[in-house]
Amino acid sequence: MESVAAGVGHGAAEDVSSTTLFARWSHAASCRYQHLLDRCSPYIFYRWIACFFIASIYVLRVYLIEGFYIVSYGLGIYILNLLIGFLSPQVDPEILDLHDGPALPVRESDEFRPFVRRLPEFKFWYSITKAFCIAFLMTFFSAFDVPVFWPILLFYWVVLFTLTMRRQISHMIKYKYVPFSFGKQRYDGKGASSSSETSNLLKD
Repeated sequence: MESVAAGVGHGAAEDVSSTTLFARWSHAASCRYQHLLDRCSPYIFYRWIACFFIASIYVLRVYLIEGFYIVSYGLGIYILNLLIGFLSPQVDPEILDLHDGPALPVRESDEFRPFVRRLPEFKFWYSITKAFCIAFLMTFFSAFDVPVFWPILLFYWVVLFTLTMRRQISHMIKYKYVPFSFGKQRYDGKGASSSSETSNLLKD
């Protein structure tokens, strides 16, 4: 009995040690992966080039095997949802209008407020890239190759994209905001120097 109990205790200790070792390895791999993501964050152009390359590989595979159209349809719906988050402000100005008044400047004399996205650019890129990678892996499993008439799915997606983008553009026009940095007001060095001089005069 004592030998059996000792054997059971020894097996439990081995299980605990293996679990702890796996947890440490998983944590180290996660930290390393996050470190690589942080390092590639400033390289916007190269990140999107890599994303388009992965997307091209997926499109080429679907074209060659002539299948997995339902996977492509789901991928398109997911990307459309990400695009809406990328083009939308972090806080809906329609909600702020009901409480605090307009949140975005509508006249030149209004205070400039930078556009803050609901979905930041890095998360937008990361989600799209990961989605294409997952969809590419799904093309190796025949269970996801559901037979479907793909022109209907394409027509549904085009209609959904058109209606969604028209609603989004109407929202931009109504609240007078542009989700890009082109043509926005910027403060130059003269403005910064004049403000510093004013603060120095106030201190004196």
